[in-house]
Amino acid sequence: MKLSTVAWHAGVIAVLAIVLYPIVWVVAATFKPSQDIIGGLSLFPTAPTTANYERAVEGLAGISIGRFFWNSTVLAVLSVVGTVASSALAGYAFARLRFRGRGAMFALMISTLLLPFHVLIIPQYAVFQKLGLIDTYVPLLLGKFLAVEAFFVFLMVQFMRTIPHELDESAKIDGAGHWGIFWHIILPLARPALITTAIFTFIWSWNDFFGPLVYLSTPDKYPLPLALQLFVDEASGSDFGALMAMSMLALVPVVLFFLFFQRFLVEGVSTSGIKG
Repeated sequence: MKLSTVAWHAGVIAVLAIVLYPIVWVVAATFKPSQDIIGGLSLFPTAPTTANYERAVEGLAGISIGRFFWNSTVLAVLSVVGTVASSALAGYAFARLRFRGRGAMFALMISTLLLPFHVLIIPQYAVFQKLGLIDTYVPLLLGKFLAVEAFFVFLMVQFMRTIPHELDESAKIDGAGHWGIFWHIILPLARPALITTAIFTFIWSWNDFFGPLVYLSTPDKYPLPLALQLFVDEASGSDFGALMAMSMLALVPVVLFFLFFQRFLVEGVSTSGIKG
């Protein structure tokens, strides 16, 4: 074996070890006592324990872990439904319909990608506060149903532009309107883009911390990312063991969701995301 080949494989293994180290550390920490997690010298637990998972499953502040999982599931599922539906409709309009100002509206929509979310949070909060919607899920979900996710609308537009227009013309000859074309032709062919949108939306919504932190104040409504902070108490002792265990449990749905749909993710990105 050539020296260059050995060096290449050694470098790849070193990079892989660096990438995987945080994951291994978190998994190992879930089986350590809380006092050994911070400041401990050993990567792996000397006396493995499942007490961290037991405390995590019990929940905290009188709220079970199932409640936090349910809240995250509701937010993630509704976010997926709203984003996929609204982005598909908006994408169809930009990609297949001809109307005055389409180019300017599309350019304006794309320009919103340059606008940081934090710039809008104060005026949005003021609006929802006046409407009495603070401490509800409405501020977190309303935008998902209004096609405000420009990235996903752009993804849909790019994919739908690759679908031959002859299919639309054939459907019109058979008497189909825009809704029939969208529902029976465009949506089935755009499945990779739809699943790609669903995967990213699910992961982003499931891991969202800032949005719930701003709009939710009742612990009973907290999703998992926000519930994790309840394990850290600056005034008293922090249960880092249960925090790590709950973090690992929170990762399971995301990993399973990604593994199940990953082949559609690659197909959707390769056929829509990089075509101009």
